[in-house]
Amino acid sequence: MNSRLVVVNIIRWFILLLFQILILRNMSFYNMATPFVYILFLLLLPFSTPNLLLYLIAFITGLTLDAFYDTLGVHTAACVMLTFVRISFIAVTVSRDNFDEPEPTLGNMGFKWFFFYAVLCTFSHHLVLFFLETFRLTEFVYTLLRCLASSVFTLFVILLIEFIFYNRRAR
Repeated sequence: MNSRLVVVNIIRWFILLLFQILILRNMSFYNMATPFVYILFLLLLPFSTPNLLLYLIAFITGLTLDAFYDTLGVHTAACVMLTFVRISFIAVTVSRDNFDEPEPTLGNMGFKWFFFYAVLCTFSHHLVLFFLETFRLTEFVYTLLRCLASSVFTLFVILLIEFIFYNRRAR
C-alpha cells in the first residue's frame, strides 16, 4: 500500500469518526433508525490490506466508538463481524490476481457490486450491533425492525457520500 493511500485512509478515519461521534450520535429517526456512517471507513479500505491488519483496524475503530458511546464492546464486535463479511465477500466476488482498482469504492467497482457489498456488510454489522445492545430475545421483532430501519438509513447516507465525493469511472 502506498503512502498516499495510508494518509487518505487515516484522514478518512478521523473525519468519519468525528462525524459519527459529534453529529450522528444523537440523530435518530423515531428511536428506530440511527445512521452509523463510520462503517464506510471499513468498507473502503484498500483490497491490498492484509486480513490481520483489517481485523486490527476494525477492532480499534470499534473500541474507539465504544469509548465515546459508552457501550461495552458492542461496536467492536460489530466492526469485527463487518470485517469478516467484507473479507469473505471480496474473496468470493473479486479475483485476487487482477485487482484493477486499489479500493472497493462505488466509482471503482460499479453501482451493483458496491450496493450489494454495502448492503451485506451494513446489515451484518447492524444485526450484531443491535442484538448485542438489546441482548434479549423478548424484543426480537423490535430489534430486527430497528436493524432494518437503521440499515436503510445508513445505506442511504453511505450511497449519498459515495455519489458526492467519489468520481465515477467509465466502465
